[in-house]
Amino acid sequence: MALLAVVSLLVWLYLVVAHGRYWLSTPELPPATAPAAPAVDIVVPARDEADTIGAVIASLAAQQYPGRFRIILVDDGSTDGTAERARAAMPGAASTPGAAGAHGAVPPDLCIIEGRAPPDGWSGKLWAVSQGVAAGEAPVLLLTDADIVHDARHLASLVARLDAPRVDMVSEMVRLNCASVPERWLVPAFVYFFQMLYPFALVNRSDSRVAAAAGGTVLIRRSALDRIGGIAAIKGALIDDVTLAQAVKRGGAIYLGHSGLATSIRPYPHVNDIWNMITRTAFTQLRYSVWLLLATVAGLLLVWWVPLVGALSAHSWPRLAAAGAFALSALSFLPTLKRYGQSPLWALTLPLIAAFYLAATVGSAIRHWRGSGARWKNRDYGPRP
Repeated sequence: MALLAVVSLLVWLYLVVAHGRYWLSTPELPPATAPAAPAVDIVVPARDEADTIGAVIASLAAQQYPGRFRIILVDDGSTDGTAERARAAMPGAASTPGAAGAHGAVPPDLCIIEGRAPPDGWSGKLWAVSQGVAAGEAPVLLLTDADIVHDARHLASLVARLDAPRVDMVSEMVRLNCASVPERWLVPAFVYFFQMLYPFALVNRSDSRVAAAAGGTVLIRRSALDRIGGIAAIKGALIDDVTLAQAVKRGGAIYLGHSGLATSIRPYPHVNDIWNMITRTAFTQLRYSVWLLLATVAGLLLVWWVPLVGALSAHSWPRLAAAGAFALSALSFLPTLKRYGQSPLWALTLPLIAAFYLAATVGSAIRHWRGSGARWKNRDYGPRP
């Protein structure tokens, strides 16, 4: 235990001091006015999203953006009236060509595409996105999910960041739903772990190979998407946002930050809902590798459980080393808890939270080995064992 406690403390010192300062939970995209206002196609893939799509489309139609923009909804085989809810959410002014909307902007159009079944090798969502991209011609694309509600200043702020300084892609970790007890316990940690895995400061540095994005909102230049071969270049990716960021960063700069201007309204009221969210792609993240899974288990035990067990059971200086590691882990979680308005006492439960995420990762592997694959919206994804 003495050696493990020292190693754990050294790991935490590295994470806090030299790992992109991920724990600061920054940067955040501020509200801004776009100095230039290119036309934008907003692509929203939706499959059975009747509960959320109305609020999403209404928020997009209300964007205070001085340029022209169009909403392209790809109805991906919905059976719950998603398209009808979307049409009903559009303000009446949007149906009048050329009519002026609020703040002098040209009202957006809503184009609804009935999605076709995905060809072999395509994930359903990316095939829907590809159809939406092909339906437009604007030089800038906003790819956003069907559960994201946007502040009226959001599109202008995203476009402003595209040019100051110039990048090819802007992505955000939108504010996730955090109302139920399971969400309050597990959702801030999800964001914290994502920051640890992909430190935003390193993503935003051109001299770093770290690349990531958060799929809730991705603003990308059409020229950059064409350069990598379009959506077809990542057609089978289950973790499509990170895969897209990696492809774009090979030839241009990208930006990843937090968002105070976009919020997910998809609820996760039960622990099982969050469990299913993780198990869907966790083993995919590990590239279906048993060795990476074993390394993940060992790493998580070293980082999260050695400090706790050592602080409670070790003696003399090993106890001090373990307690120091535990203190660093808890303190590093505080900025993310503050971002979500949660009590700092949740930081003391990080070992339990990590155990939950570890169990879900192992569960994802077991699901894969049993032949279940990844499943979402009544579709199976991912390779079979």
